[in-house]
Amino acid sequence: MPLISQIGRRHFKVRLLLGLIYLFLILGGATMVYPFLLMLSGSTKSAMDVVDLDVWPQFTRDDGSLYRRYVEGLFNERVEALRMAYDLDAATFRQVESPDERNAALTDEWGKFLAQDILPAYADVLGFVEAPSSRTVLRQLRGFKREQMRLHRGDIEAFNSALGTRFDSWNAFFVLAESYHSRLRGPVTSPFHAAFEAHKQRQPSSQRVVVSLDGFYRNIFLRNRFGADVQAYNAAHETDYVRYGEIHLADTVQGTRSARERERWEEFVRYLLGLYWIRLDEAAEPEYQAYLQARHGEIEVLNRRYQTQHQTFPAIPLQADMPDSGMILSDWDAFIKGWQDPATGRIHQPAVEHLRVYGPEQMFRDYLRDRFGSVEAMNVALSGSWSSFDHVPMPQRNYHYQHFTAQRGDWRKEFIAVNFLTVADYMIWHGRGFSNTLIYCTLAVLLALLVNPLAAYAMSRYRMPSSYKLLLFMLLTMAFPPIVTQIPMFLMLRDFGLLNTFAALVLPGMAHGYSIFLLKGFFDSLPRELFESASIDGASEWTMFWQITMSLSKPILAVIALSAFTAAYTNFMFALLICQDESMWTLMVWLYQLQQRSGQAVLYASLLIAAIPTFLIFFL
Repeated sequence: MPLISQIGRRHFKVRLLLGLIYLFLILGGATMVYPFLLMLSGSTKSAMDVVDLDVWPQFTRDDGSLYRRYVEGLFNERVEALRMAYDLDAATFRQVESPDERNAALTDEWGKFLAQDILPAYADVLGFVEAPSSRTVLRQLRGFKREQMRLHRGDIEAFNSALGTRFDSWNAFFVLAESYHSRLRGPVTSPFHAAFEAHKQRQPSSQRVVVSLDGFYRNIFLRNRFGADVQAYNAAHETDYVRYGEIHLADTVQGTRSARERERWEEFVRYLLGLYWIRLDEAAEPEYQAYLQARHGEIEVLNRRYQTQHQTFPAIPLQADMPDSGMILSDWDAFIKGWQDPATGRIHQPAVEHLRVYGPEQMFRDYLRDRFGSVEAMNVALSGSWSSFDHVPMPQRNYHYQHFTAQRGDWRKEFIAVNFLTVADYMIWHGRGFSNTLIYCTLAVLLALLVNPLAAYAMSRYRMPSSYKLLLFMLLTMAFPPIVTQIPMFLMLRDFGLLNTFAALVLPGMAHGYSIFLLKGFFDSLPRELFESASIDGASEWTMFWQITMSLSKPILAVIALSAFTAAYTNFMFALLICQDESMWTLMVWLYQLQQRSGQAVLYASLLIAAIPTFLIFFL
């Protein structure tokens, strides 16, 4: 019978009251749903947009936000790389917009240039490899790891042995994004780097960024010294540039406009520019030979260090470009900077006129010269108005945007799934966290449904005088926080030799005082006549327990099973304490380890994935 009759519900005040009750219930539900939607939305984000509190990720409905996510991954979350390659004065990826001016003909020509494989391996950087801020596993890193796992059949030790690495597990696998602009990071010749370079060359050019020496010189070297205002640069160098975009890194010092700009060019090339891009003119050969003689003294000493067989120092040819590695590379670097002979005080270095820069911009311009012959023909073919080949920029920003627009749907799917794939890769596919948790929860539920009902049935069926004292004793165990008993329990399990076993996980919690208390109360409510009738019919105690008591107690058994599952599934501290062997870690332990090395979005994704089993159990 309802509390309010049908007639009473027709009154205005009653309807208003019911409306207010439903309103408060809806608001109460919204306060639970809204944070969940925020977490669901946050699980798809990166470092760029994780601060946006929206229940529907913006990149799923806005192409501009999607493009910023794409650029963020393409440059491996390094704004400096973006500023160099795209010639943008952007402090963060949130300030990036799609390109306004798009010369389709020049962009197509750039694509043809890339297709000819003119650029060396160190001329471009693979994107979607590293995420130092989001701390997630991007597309290219996943692909490279899958490739190596397939080649080495999932054996991390075989992988380490073959490529000279020291990864503890596939979860620790990472690759540092390449950097070829500066001299701070020299050539790498390890087998691991060679394998990564081979992987990079197989990837589409739309996911690679070509090194821009103009951008490095202009947006990093000059702006860091003279600020964003080009007038400060003009005042210091006696030039008349209107904007920084007009400043280019000249091929030689003769391309500079003033004596002070010449000094700036020499400083940049000698001490900061990567050795990959420096060339020596043949006229520097005598000075190079004199430098080697002053540094090594005897030709035999040089031959032993270089593993060569030169007869005299004048017979040594000039190394025009960067050597591969070893002592010769170290000497070449010192010669470019300038080496002072400690005996004579003389500084050995090539004259600035003998230094030349040859980078991707120069390679692209040489390609255009060969293709069109003259600037006029190039301007007609490419709808441009450049005064010389040296002023033609690399249109890789437009090239990347062109490929992005053609694959927007694919990138949306990638960005929605990337954090979930990271969690799945970490917790499920590598390690035994999933299987350990499944076994642990299954054993915990089965033992809770066997031990607790047996104890409660005995106390309810036989009405022992000490039953309530036993119940009080068992309930008193709930007065102490679990953390208090963990150390004594650890010592006891260690003495029994049960550490790092499933027995250590399930035995301490298989009998639960509160569960026995609930079950005894429920068993006491069952009619005594059922047991008396069954006893008269000759039923055994086990039959009465299993066929009558357990059959009629399914609701309370569901509560006990749910409690046992939740306690086992969410067990973290105790599971980590008694199972310190990584092979025995449960999902909660793996989840904690993941949270220590991941960003906020990955954390949200891990919480959502971890909540799925609990949700399914509650639903069932």
